[in-house]
Amino acid sequence: MKSSNKIWITVSTVSIIVTCILIYGFIIAVQDIVNPSGNTDFISEQKETTTTSPIEQSTEIKIAAIGDSLAKGTGDDEGKGFVRRVVSMLKEDGKEVRVTANLAINGLTAEKLLPELDEAGVKYTLEQSNLILLSIGANDLFQGAQAGQAADINIPDTAALFELLTKASDSLENVLKKIAEINPNAKIVYVGLYNPFNDLKDLKQVGNAVVTTWNSKVLELISTYDQMALAPTFDLFENNVPQLLASDHFHPNAQGYEEMAERIVEVLGITDRHGKKVEMGDE
Repeated sequence: MKSSNKIWITVSTVSIIVTCILIYGFIIAVQDIVNPSGNTDFISEQKETTTTSPIEQSTEIKIAAIGDSLAKGTGDDEGKGFVRRVVSMLKEDGKEVRVTANLAINGLTAEKLLPELDEAGVKYTLEQSNLILLSIGANDLFQGAQAGQAADINIPDTAALFELLTKASDSLENVLKKIAEINPNAKIVYVGLYNPFNDLKDLKQVGNAVVTTWNSKVLELISTYDQMALAPTFDLFENNVPQLLASDHFHPNAQGYEEMAERIVEVLGITDRHGKKVEMGDE
């Protein structure tokens, strides 16, 4: 009988202790929820977006390409485009260079690029790059350009041109603004447009009007940003269209992309392909 009483006393004591522990644990849990005492600084740091250092302060040049088929390298039978050629030229000068990603899409317009910049993967790539190469606008101006055939290109008359330019330049302005917001530290180089129809009598004049008006507007827009620059290409193709264009008479060939890459490297003002500091004059 005494043994049975001892067992019950022991069981009761253990139960009371366990109950006290559970109650204490519950109180602590409630306090943690109401007044968290954990290290929230780490959580805040994880939520904050960090961008890479400016190109002048970094030991490595990290390139992101974004835009249309020109940024993608369409027409280059060597498959390099101007992006990989820029990488090669900078490496020849002893630079540490890599491509974070080439986000270019064939047929992309400035209007369609804008929502792409809200994509998490796109934003992350741009944030992790200190050099962003942007090519956009050709498909806005030359309707049907993504088809890749000169016969399909629709170049508007003068009146329609300026109406089209207004809409396209508004989209471009928003694109530039958003890219600068995503990564305010990155050097952003806009690759200017050329007239692929400069050797065609019926399309030369209106084509030149389209391109020069667009490039002037681009220069006006990017001049408001310290980290942006225009790499002009109009003069490169002006009298060399047959030599620099692919068979579709729209995209550059390997030589054309080589010329564009050299211009981009020059505009960067780091060094030219021979390792000499370059100072670009007015174009």
